[in-house]
Amino acid sequence: MIFDSHTHYDDILFDKDRDELLSSMSENGISYILNASSSFESVNKTIELTKSYDFIYGSLGIHPSDTNNLNDEKFAWLREQFNEKIVAVGEIGLDFYYNDPDRETQWTWFCKQIELARELSLPVIVHSREAAEYTLRVLKGYYIHEVGGVMHCFSYGKEMAYHFLRLGLHIGIGGVVTYKNAQKIKEVVKYTPLDRILLETDCPYLAPVPRRGKRNNSTYLSYIAQEIASIKGVSYEEVVEQTTRNALRLFRIGEWGEDEGGGVECY
Repeated sequence: MIFDSHTHYDDILFDKDRDELLSSMSENGISYILNASSSFESVNKTIELTKSYDFIYGSLGIHPSDTNNLNDEKFAWLREQFNEKIVAVGEIGLDFYYNDPDRETQWTWFCKQIELARELSLPVIVHSREAAEYTLRVLKGYYIHEVGGVMHCFSYGKEMAYHFLRLGLHIGIGGVVTYKNAQKIKEVVKYTPLDRILLETDCPYLAPVPRRGKRNNSTYLSYIAQEIASIKGVSYEEVVEQTTRNALRLFRIGEWGEDEGGGVECY
């Protein structure tokens, strides 16, 4: 029973075989999938996926790279799209790798989307690239531990992991951890308690070794779980069981989702 906590099955790369692939998930041990929107177009597609498949849940939000398309009217529309199968606000955050949109625009809509998460009592899925200190400042200011969340596709070192974990956040680990040159992320995995790690593919991107370079999908999560098990010196089964439990609790799904705030204590 594996939970893929971050996917993009709305992507055009799945257009030719989406239904065939998703219909095979159960036989491959994938029990839960969260599809994360990142643009207005993907919001609608994510909602449709959650309606079409019982095991797919969704998160709604606008990626920092698309925040130049946001305005008050569109944001009000976004607010109205949430329903019982939408279990998080995201993918939201800050991306300073490129200066487009400008940092002020990204900051403004990151804050507004966190306010929405607090209003709806939903956890956040945070994208942060080359913006660690700014991301941390925003999340602290909004007392993010009260709703919970995950640092998606974590790319910083264990020193920053310490600060995000102190805020009660989870760390999203994907295919990059299997790369030979990913020593920094391997150290983060070793440092982070297993009950604060989520498995994610970010598919169709970032396929793990030995599938690197191919279109990623949730059936490749086993490679990620195996690498985490090796790093932490525990069994594959323990990694799968605990990370699934973590995701169910954070996103408040089923019996493990009854604790408010994702059931996580801050450091």
